[in-house]
Amino acid sequence: MEIKKEVSIKVKVNGIEVKATVVPEESLLEFLRDRVGSFDVKCGCKKGDCGTCTVVFAGQTVKSCLVLAAQAHNQEVWTLKGMENDQLMQDLQDSFAKYGAVQCGFCTPGMLVTAKSFLEHQPNPSREQIKEALTGNLCRCTGYKKIVDAVSAVAGSMRSGRV
Repeated sequence: MEIKKEVSIKVKVNGIEVKATVVPEESLLEFLRDRVGSFDVKCGCKKGDCGTCTVVFAGQTVKSCLVLAAQAHNQEVWTLKGMENDQLMQDLQDSFAKYGAVQCGFCTPGMLVTAKSFLEHQPNPSREQIKEALTGNLCRCTGYKKIVDAVSAVAGSMRSGRV
């Protein structure tokens, strides 16, 4: 019988410090949903294929199912909920609604977090660059065109200075 050693961690989630004890194999996804109550982080494939669990971890977008909770010790994590007052995120959400890029909504949190991070690093992207940035996020409903249109519209607003 294997004895699992628990690890104490301290993580800043959406600007709030969270302390917890986790087992070594606990994913950041499990930690965020089960211990922090961040249900805006969706649980999809648990294999890193779908992107529904995408968060910003230590300044980079990651699929939280592929990161161990223990790796988040002394790090900062941002979920969609923590970005709700961010102007770029609000513009992306408005654009997703306007362009019909939200259907069932399951992929939406991961898509929005990915799009926001991408536009922060690449404010003047081509449609091809947007498609490439979103490749790690799967959607079964929209066919991606509406999602790319929504992100492209926000990028266009950023170029013209409206955002």
